[in-house]
Amino acid sequence: MSQPAAISLQTLAPFRNEPYTDFSQPENRRAMLDALAAVRAQFGREYDLILAGQRARASGKILSRNPSAPDEIVGIHQRATAEQAREAVERAFRYFPTWSRTPAEERAARLLRAAAILRRRKMEFNAWLIYEAGKTWPEAEADVSEAIDFCEYYAREMLRLAGPHPMVQFPGERDELIYIPLGVGIIISPWNFPLAILTGMTTAALVTGNTVVIKPSSDTPTIAAKLAEVLEEAGFPPESFSLVTGGGGEIGDLLVEHPKTRFICFTGSKAVGLRINELAARTQPGQIWIKRVIAEMGGKDAIIVDREANLERAVEGVLVSAYGYQGQKCSACSRAIVDQEIYDDFLARLVARTQSLKVGPADDPDNFMGPVINETAMNSILGYIEIGKREGRLVTGGGRAGGPGYFLQPTIFAEVGPQARIFQEEIFGPVLAVTPARDFDHALELANNSEYGLTGSVYTTNREKINRAREEFFVGNLYINRKCTGAMVGCHPFGGFNMSGTDSKAGGPDYLLLFLQAKAIGEKLD
Repeated sequence: MSQPAAISLQTLAPFRNEPYTDFSQPENRRAMLDALAAVRAQFGREYDLILAGQRARASGKILSRNPSAPDEIVGIHQRATAEQAREAVERAFRYFPTWSRTPAEERAARLLRAAAILRRRKMEFNAWLIYEAGKTWPEAEADVSEAIDFCEYYAREMLRLAGPHPMVQFPGERDELIYIPLGVGIIISPWNFPLAILTGMTTAALVTGNTVVIKPSSDTPTIAAKLAEVLEEAGFPPESFSLVTGGGGEIGDLLVEHPKTRFICFTGSKAVGLRINELAARTQPGQIWIKRVIAEMGGKDAIIVDREANLERAVEGVLVSAYGYQGQKCSACSRAIVDQEIYDDFLARLVARTQSLKVGPADDPDNFMGPVINETAMNSILGYIEIGKREGRLVTGGGRAGGPGYFLQPTIFAEVGPQARIFQEEIFGPVLAVTPARDFDHALELANNSEYGLTGSVYTTNREKINRAREEFFVGNLYINRKCTGAMVGCHPFGGFNMSGTDSKAGGPDYLLLFLQAKAIGEKLD
């Protein structure tokens, strides 16, 4: 592999978000259909573990399925053993001194190569997301575009952090501050953004000079294997990363607890995130550092619709936020808090729009909603719907949609009280609770009545109320007069408060600092 060309912030164009493909254009639609056919032809292939460049297999297997048609096997993956997981950490630890001393400019150049490869293979990755994660065409396109954005943005951020940092100079000294990498990182990624979040966490760790062990979700391991191809082609040394597939109980705890693990970067449920935090806090024999945990753990996000809102915009924003990707986003709107003065009008409009949504296989571009990720998720969501029938008034949906996949109807419950489970607990599916508020004060009180604090949105034309929301709505990502999903890299650094995680602010100027430690150097001058 040839060495990357020298780059600098001065030679790079300013960061711009990756534009979305317009599938209404016939040539783009044909390209997407061709990619779907090409990816389908690869169904059933078996993928190896990658242990610092060495391929390996295991006796146990993981079958990745198409949630739109669960009988279809997308990929066959290895169920890594404890010994293989330990080997991955040990190899990452051995290579860390070499990779950490690779100039930041070279690491950033590899990241820009990865962005170019993802851009070239965009339709293909869209297709993998459609088949393995059940994403519709627009949702898959947004996922891949975000992955490209992370690569482009973090490459530039690393160059910025590698540059000189003006310090106060003590008389008679030369004083400086540099940032150095941490060590071996464990990347534990979710199935709901199996390319974007995996790419963001992995590349942030690699570009800052750390080595990584990647453990993707067992629902979407094929996408992780395809990202490994991108990293290899981009020139990341084989020893700089490993890909191990397997269950959390089988290898996840081991990876977190290993004494040579320096940090864990996690996105997933509150329960798993809290367990990782607890395990990481226990010092293991031979461990010489306090492990760092970077965690994003979900939400119970609310949209406030004020009596002075543009009602049509509010209805559309709630609809897209609640049912985009079947409500399987940590940023999804699962609570609509609506001023009682406009409550009935809003609810009637929302129900009408919701009932017009098409549900079906994700590879059909006419469907707005595809399947939920697996049977366990489907049954959990159906269980919450039964709870909702006792806690609120079911106004639409409430069951399975037709077809062999894990399809659910978009569901709305009205008059849901603030102590209801469907108001308080993360459902992670297409279920929306609509709750009336007496006034804006009450709406803010209801919105903040949650152990989570990830995203939120307010629809109002009243500037005083907007300013109050800026001060009083306690979430990491607040949006005004727009949906509460769809954070854009560089524009909306993403991460939340309380049980939503460590407020890591992915895609923002602070994020790479989580993978670095500062070293101050003072030299006495003669």
